Amino acid sequence: MEEDNPQTLEYAHSEFKKQNFKRAEELYTKFISCCAQFRGCEASRLASAYNNRGQIKYLRVDFNEAVEDFTSAIETDDQYEVPFYNRGLIRYRLGFFDDAKSDFQRALKLNPDFEDAKVSLQQTLLDQQHKIQRGY
Repeated sequence: MEEDNPQTLEYAHSEFKKQNFKRAEELYTKFISCCAQFRGCEASRLASAYNNRGQIKYLRVDFNEAVEDFTSAIETDDQYEVPFYNRGLIRYRLGFFDDAKSDFQRALKLNPDFEDAKVSLQQTLLDQQHKIQRGY
């Protein structure tokens, strides 16, 4: 295997766009493994692979593994706002409003024009307030 095989990542992105998620996940995993083995990968490309693999796991409702991939993407490139948003969505769905709020705020700090993150932050704040008002 060669370092940071760009074809593998591009092929994974292509399969992802075509919604061939099983194949895309295999390719992202292969790319991530190569990066771990050779340590020659560009951070933004590795973060993208983790983020997209996390998306596939999210669609499969495999939230814990998706959160792990989004967290790995963030640890790889903490200037990439999308995995903060994606992890925030899962935390929101699981009712972890403080964590979700923190992730959405971080996404917006990195990209103030991120409309989906603005909407999700507002919804999180509303739902958190309702939860407090209901007393649980």
